[in-house]
Amino acid sequence: MRILLDYRPALRQRTGVGEYVHELARALVASPPASPEEIVLFSSSWKDRLDPQVIPGARTVDRRVPVSLLNFSWHRLGWPPAESFVGAALDVAHSFHPLLLPARSAARVVTVHDLDFLDAPERTSAEIRRDYPALAAGHAQRADRVIANSRTTARDVQQRLGVPESRITVCYPGAPGWTPRTKEPQAGYLLFLGALEPRKNIGVLLDAYERLLGEMPEAPSLVLAGKAGADSKLINARVADRPLAGRVHLPGYITSEQREQLFKGALAFVMPSHTEGFGMPVVEAMTAGVPVIAADRGALPEVAGRAARFFEPDDVDGLTALLKTIIADSGMRSAMRESGIAQASQYSWRSSAAALRDAWTLAVESRRSTRG
Repeated sequence: MRILLDYRPALRQRTGVGEYVHELARALVASPPASPEEIVLFSSSWKDRLDPQVIPGARTVDRRVPVSLLNFSWHRLGWPPAESFVGAALDVAHSFHPLLLPARSAARVVTVHDLDFLDAPERTSAEIRRDYPALAAGHAQRADRVIANSRTTARDVQQRLGVPESRITVCYPGAPGWTPRTKEPQAGYLLFLGALEPRKNIGVLLDAYERLLGEMPEAPSLVLAGKAGADSKLINARVADRPLAGRVHLPGYITSEQREQLFKGALAFVMPSHTEGFGMPVVEAMTAGVPVIAADRGALPEVAGRAARFFEPDDVDGLTALLKTIIADSGMRSAMRESGIAQASQYSWRSSAAALRDAWTLAVESRRSTRG
């Protein structure tokens, strides 16, 4: 089979979706199937180029077409077909967002990470607000297969986008190949990792940390790591003033090579998001042996299970209390470390690749059946 993967989310400064695309592609190439398969990574950008060796063993197709122009044409006009960029027939055209890639004869697959664009469109970009709420349900229903990154997202796709359960495959992200740390750092910090955008609910974390400093002045510092987003200006202004000045650090975007050491230096990891379709940093934290505190929303309870401690995303007092407890109780941190390592071991990129290949096979069968 020849499969086109829309690699654009991973083109530069990969966040959650980009990491998902990149690591899945790596796992697919590293575990080839018995029958011949060609993985084609597609990218288009006016200024950013795709490294032909980004994933050795995969073919790359890089076109100098502005992303916004191509997206409008694909989403609204259904043109041009993906085969025109590859110059060859395709068996599968796989989009890693809810909207289809146009194709002449290839089976079309979409991945849905979450439905926050329906619940809170104001937290999304202008292009997503324009296209996703209006088009996602119709595109998902026409797709030959829909991939969800968790059972939580799969239920949402079924109930809210009207896709039958029989046409949905759950394809979890995997865990990194890190060795858990054997002991805590001497001067560990509280860590958040993710884009500095409204959906991540960083304001509540800062509120809780400010209260924590009032009750525990010697509390560990707070690190907010991740690329700039819509909330960056507000966050920068707030942490520059007392009492947060000098206590909150913003290292910016963290590369994949830097992530392991960042996690292993943390006393605890906090994920306060309003919603997450999966929450890859939670699995990364557990893999590293770092206790996790997370909002009780979206797929976070499914992903972290009993290994994490949860709070309501608007409950500043609840988050403050959890932070105080986890800082003061080394026995609790040790127990969370062990349960987190066990929980993270359930996630494997090899298993993700196998689930994805099964979904492609079903998509191709569905496409052939539909075309008679």
